[in-house]
Amino acid sequence: MMRRLLPVAMASVLLLNCDNGGQVRPGAGGAGGGQASNGGAGGSGSGGNGAGGASNKGGSTGSGGFTGTGGTNSVGGSSGTGGGMGTGGGSAGSGGATGSGGNHSGGATGSGGASGTGGVTGAGGTTGGSGGSSGSGGSSGNEANTVQAVVDQGPQNIGYINGLFVTVNLCVPGTATCQSIDHILVDTGSSGLRVLESAITLSLPSVKNTSGNPLGSCTQFVDGTAWGPILSADVKINSETAAAISLQAIGEKAYPMPTGGACASGPAITDLQSLMANGIVGVGIYQQDCGDSCTQTSRNPGVYFACTSNKAGGCKATAVPLASQVWNPIVKFPVDNNGIVIQLPSVPANGAASTTGKLIFGIGTQPNNGLGSATVITPIDAYGNIGTTFPVGGTKYTGFVDSGTNTYTFLDSATSGLALCSSAGMSSFYCPSTTKSLSATIFGGNNASTLVNFSIGNPGRIGASIAALGTLGAEMPGFPSSGTTSIPDFLWGLPFFYGRTVFTAIEKQDTPGGQGPYVAF
Repeated sequence: MMRRLLPVAMASVLLLNCDNGGQVRPGAGGAGGGQASNGGAGGSGSGGNGAGGASNKGGSTGSGGFTGTGGTNSVGGSSGTGGGMGTGGGSAGSGGATGSGGNHSGGATGSGGASGTGGVTGAGGTTGGSGGSSGSGGSSGNEANTVQAVVDQGPQNIGYINGLFVTVNLCVPGTATCQSIDHILVDTGSSGLRVLESAITLSLPSVKNTSGNPLGSCTQFVDGTAWGPILSADVKINSETAAAISLQAIGEKAYPMPTGGACASGPAITDLQSLMANGIVGVGIYQQDCGDSCTQTSRNPGVYFACTSNKAGGCKATAVPLASQVWNPIVKFPVDNNGIVIQLPSVPANGAASTTGKLIFGIGTQPNNGLGSATVITPIDAYGNIGTTFPVGGTKYTGFVDSGTNTYTFLDSATSGLALCSSAGMSSFYCPSTTKSLSATIFGGNNASTLVNFSIGNPGRIGASIAALGTLGAEMPGFPSSGTTSIPDFLWGLPFFYGRTVFTAIEKQDTPGGQGPYVAF
């Protein structure tokens, strides 16, 4: 789906996926920061499963500027990574790519490990290992299906705002040869793991087509396209393991980026500066990042490529079976494989330098992941969108809940009645003179509904050290969509998650609340 981010300013990223029916699937990662920071409202994929949707990222990032321009759907959409807020800023995409920023996630062992940096514990370990400062995403206590998730300014304090990060461990399939990678952005708006090629030190095997040629993939963001080879690894998050699954390594070290298919739009996203995170773990509502449309020879969206040479033009678009596509790692866990739960504390109105919560695997599979009194909201359309009535009793719109987007991205200034920022690089952000308290009703195709209260503040007044801000809002790029695209009218980004327990159920997976897909809170 979409994703959004705020880098030195604010940016939004949004990705799309191709769904099983050949349509674009919602990507994760919603509208994010920066000037056109919404891109991210990537609608949830259309139709079929498909993870990733428009991940909007990109936007005017200029130096110090918010990056983030709304985006179109892109395949594999990861969730937008936000960045810090800054002043100035160039045009979208220019000056500072947005990308998903991330915090270090401390992991069980490895950085963030018991004695490593990032202090969180080793597997099942204690919290705050010796020598560790606040790492992001280490393991959480004795809960094997839980990993600590951290909101901070991202890798190397890059200035990310509202980015939720964990640590992920990669292993050569079937071996104990592993490495821990922190600052992996958690995105409920996309599906599949994508890691910077430069961050991978292991020699992981390539995933190949039936002719024995290595595969690559292009993941589209609003402000650019992430390219890289498809590799196989055992993916471990705390004590959960997805054995020998496909992931995307973002970069051009193995093969130059093609110019056709899904690779044809936007500047290349191939490194930390353009992604602003070490990777993205898409834990959204779809099982794969593209689905059935990528298995077809006719009307193939050109997301996957077969590479016969490491020279320019050596990779050509190809059909790929579901088994070889990038999978949502949660689906491949042995037991806790039907969805995820994100728990985050509330943050002060003026923001916080960091905050720590939990990413819990499974819904109703363990004592710590029951639905309880949460309201289950199912999609209202083929894109995976839910419904939003704003204001309460007012107009009905489409919406999507996306942890990869770093803002409340919704409507436009004329429709919402909220003033826009006048500072360079922030023209798509809402800047009311005083914080505005708003209410909406979120509803589903199952006729369930629930009231949501939220506030939008002025981002120009926050401190430079702020990484968690619950009042950040921006216009939705492309609004109004008139229901003709997967881009929703409301993108409920990471600010929505503060102070809530939010469930995301994966398509075709059984849960106590019924079969996914759905969200619940």
